[in-house]
Amino acid sequence: MNTKAAEKLPAVSVIMPVLDEERHLRTAVHRILEQEYDGDLEVVIALGPSTDRTDEIAAALVAEDPRVRTVPNPTGRTPAGLNAAIRASRHPVIVRVDGHGLLTPGYIATAVRLLDEMDAANVGGIMHAEGETDWERAVATAMTSKIGVGNAAFHTGGLAGPADTVYLGVFRREVLERQGGYNEEFIRAQDWELNYRIRQDGGLIWFTPQLKVTYRPRPSVRALAKQYKDYGRWRRVVTRYHRGSVNLRYLAPPAALLGVVGGLVLGAALHPVFLVLPGGYFAAITAGGLLEGRGLPAKARIQVPLALATMHLSWGFGFLTSPRKLARRVIASTAPAPIDPAPAAGS
Repeated sequence: MNTKAAEKLPAVSVIMPVLDEERHLRTAVHRILEQEYDGDLEVVIALGPSTDRTDEIAAALVAEDPRVRTVPNPTGRTPAGLNAAIRASRHPVIVRVDGHGLLTPGYIATAVRLLDEMDAANVGGIMHAEGETDWERAVATAMTSKIGVGNAAFHTGGLAGPADTVYLGVFRREVLERQGGYNEEFIRAQDWELNYRIRQDGGLIWFTPQLKVTYRPRPSVRALAKQYKDYGRWRRVVTRYHRGSVNLRYLAPPAALLGVVGGLVLGAALHPVFLVLPGGYFAAITAGGLLEGRGLPAKARIQVPLALATMHLSWGFGFLTSPRKLARRVIASTAPAPIDPAPAAGS
């Protein structure tokens, strides 16, 4: 390590909330520890109540490297785990990584440099989905296409610049302390909600395609459907909690679902002409999905339309059925739990 450079670079705490991550945890942590960063680095893993070998793997990682520590997260909820890890961390830069997220080379060094250069509160980049099975490859294609996720730069890429949100994120610690960390009522969409508060407070969220985190998609149709139903459900909560935060991209999946269901019902009850709505939707995603999937193995390519439909319709269902009482509970909840300042060096 270059000692002179290390003195100039801020120390970094990487926080990881994990639950049932035996498949990817060891690789994810090794990708962090292998980062070429000439500054102090620690990894704080918040352990939820896993039912697989996650705790055993985490304990082995702690024994292998003194930079790795664990803290308990009894609820297993992501925002609670993030806040627990932040409270246990010690350094002025906080890097969020998930248990199934794999940092690409140079990620931390680039993010720290951009935090300083752009005077940003949070810097992030692309959720670079990569699958290992045919189904996961199909989902990865859907998740990185505009037909799948619209114009979300952190999914599809784009030019560097200010953004509403980014994938995961690299934060200034004082920003998280001022905001009180993540709102633990948000089981999903906690990143978007936190970034909204940061922007309302005048902070800059900076997106750059230079930063990529490899993401492993859900391994089955059922798991993907649940993931996107929860996304839609909690994004509706965000729009009710933060009035004025909705945009047209969030309304597209509910509109697609209403068009499909409405067309099927009206086509059966009134006239077949209404079937043009669901027929047109499925024709569009079939053609678009096969086009996006060119270059994939045949078994993966033919599953891209199914992945697209699962994402769209599950997100739309979650958004439309999100109960008002859920938003009322969040609105009535206390403010995010305070994040204590990091202990002074040597304390």
